[in-house]
Amino acid sequence: MEKLYYKISDDFGFHYLKYTPDNYVNGEKIPLVVFMHGAGERGNPDGSELDLVKKLGFLKHVDSGEKYPFMIVAPQCPNTDYWVNLVEYFDGFLDEVLRLNDNVDLSRVYLTGLSMGATATWLWAYRSAERFAAICPVCGEGISWIGGRLIKIPTMIFHGDCDSVISPHHSLSMATKINNNGGNAQLVFFAGVGHNAWDYTYDESLVNWFLSHKNDNLK
Repeated sequence: MEKLYYKISDDFGFHYLKYTPDNYVNGEKIPLVVFMHGAGERGNPDGSELDLVKKLGFLKHVDSGEKYPFMIVAPQCPNTDYWVNLVEYFDGFLDEVLRLNDNVDLSRVYLTGLSMGATATWLWAYRSAERFAAICPVCGEGISWIGGRLIKIPTMIFHGDCDSVISPHHSLSMATKINNNGGNAQLVFFAGVGHNAWDYTYDESLVNWFLSHKNDNLK
C-alpha cells in the first residue's frame, strides 16, 4: 500500500492509503473503491497515524494478504475534525485520485464507509450522486430527507440490529426513503450484532455486488 497526500491548502489536506492490485496490467482499466473510515481511525494531521485507516474494512484484509480486483483509496480524517465538516473537499480529493490514476474505470467507482464514514458516504452520494456506480454505508447515521436524491444509485446498507452507538433505525429510515421514492436500496441487519457490523460486511459477497454495477453515464 502506498502512503500519499492530497494537499488542499498550505496547512491542510488528506493523507491517504492507496492499494493497487498486484496483477494490474499497465494500461488496463480497473475499478476504484473509495473507503471512508470511522471516528476511531482518525489520526494526527501530520500523517504519522495513517496506518489506523487499515484497521477495518477491505484494507484490513489487504494487510493480511487478501487480493482484490480493484484499486482502493482511503483518506484519513484529522483527529481534530469529523468527516461531516469536510464534505466540501471530497470531490476535489476524488478528482485528484482520478487525475493521478488515469487507469481507473470511471464507470466503476464505488463508495463505502463505516460509522462516521458511512454518514460521510450518505452525504457525499447526496452531493455527487452521478460519480458513483454503487454505494455501501455500514452502520452510519442517515439523513432520510436526502433519500430522494439517491434513487439512481444502487445501495447496499449493513447494520447490526443491536447497535447501541448508532441506532439501526437510521439505516432503516434511509432504505425506506430511497425505496419509497423508486430507488434500489437493500438493507441487511446482522442479528445480535452491535456497532461492529463492519466485521461481517467486507467479504467476497460485497466485492461481487460492487463489481456487478456500472455507471453507464461515465465511461
